[in-house]
Amino acid sequence: MAQKMKWSNFFKPTPKRIRVLGDSLAAGSVFVAGLAIVGGYEKIAVGVAISGWIGKFLSQFFAEDEKK
Repeated sequence: MAQKMKWSNFFKPTPKRIRVLGDSLAAGSVFVAGLAIVGGYEKIAVGVAISGWIGKFLSQFFAEDEKK
């Protein structure tokens, strides 16, 4: 089935593939941000962490397209 991104889909179940993508994006951004902090790149760490959070947040707007 096709997925649709809409505001009204936020509280509907997210398809598994999109949920896994969002979770992977969040986990990867935390990992990269941690490495950036250790390396002394705090501004890059903040940017990466924010972009990961935004990606995870946007993944919540996907739901299966309902055919009537």
